[in-house]
Amino acid sequence: MQRLFIFGLGYTASRIADAVTASGWEVISTGRDGTLSFDDSGSVRMALADASHVLSSVPPGGEGVDPVLEVYGGALAGKWLGYLSSTGVYGDVGGAWVDESAPIGTGRRSARAEADVRWLALGARVLRLPGIYGPGRSALERVRAGLAHRIDLPDQVFSRVHVEDIVTAALAALHAPAGAYNVADDEPASQNAVIEEACRLLGRAPPPLLPLDQAGLSPQARAFYAENRRVANGKARRMLGWAPRFASYRDGLRALLSTG
Repeated sequence: MQRLFIFGLGYTASRIADAVTASGWEVISTGRDGTLSFDDSGSVRMALADASHVLSSVPPGGEGVDPVLEVYGGALAGKWLGYLSSTGVYGDVGGAWVDESAPIGTGRRSARAEADVRWLALGARVLRLPGIYGPGRSALERVRAGLAHRIDLPDQVFSRVHVEDIVTAALAALHAPAGAYNVADDEPASQNAVIEEACRLLGRAPPPLLPLDQAGLSPQARAFYAENRRVANGKARRMLGWAPRFASYRDGLRALLSTG
C-alpha cells in the first residue's frame, strides 16, 4: 500500500486525501482535520519514514518561514514531494498573462514565493493555485449571506479554480516530473462578473457598484484587489495531461448550484 503524508489537512488537501484513499492509498496527516499533531515530532517523523509521498498545503508562518521545511525538511529526502502554492507569487502584472516562466517574489506574497522556491529546490511538484472555490466556499454563499461586493475597477481580472480541479491536478502530479504548474481555469474574469453570475443563478439583484474606498473591505480583501493577472494553465495541460472540468466560473457555479 502506498502512503501519502499530508501536512495541513484543510479544505483542499482533505479532498485530495479522499481521492487518493479511494484509490487504495493510506493517508496520514496533520492539520485541522488531521490524524496527527504537527507538534508531535516523534509520531510525525515515524509516519514520514513510512510514507512514499509527502504533500504540504501549509503556508509560511508569520515570520515568513515555512514551518514544514524548518521542522521536518530533513525527513523529506527520497520521497515524492508536492506543495500547494499560490499564483500570488507572480505579483501584479497589470492584467497580463503569466505562465511558469514569469518571475516570482515581487508581489505581496513574498514569503510564499520564497517557500515556493525552496520546495522546487527539493524536487517538489509545486501547484500554483489562484482563488479557490467549491462547495460551501463560493460566490453563491456570499450572495446568499448578503456579503457580496461589486467594486468599480473595470480592468481588474483574476483567475480562479474549482477545488475538484485541484484534486485531479494533484492526482496527475503523482506521476509527473518535478516543477511548478499553474492550476487555473480557462477564463480569467473580474470578481464583478462572478458575483453577477451568482446573482443571476439565484434570481437576485446584483449588489451596488462601489468605489474601492467605500466598500468597507478588510485590509486583506483590499490587498486582493491590488494585483491583476491572468494565469495560463498550458504547462499543466501538457505535462500533467490535465484539463479543468470546470473551465469557467459559470461552469463551476452552475454545478455548485445543482448539487447544493
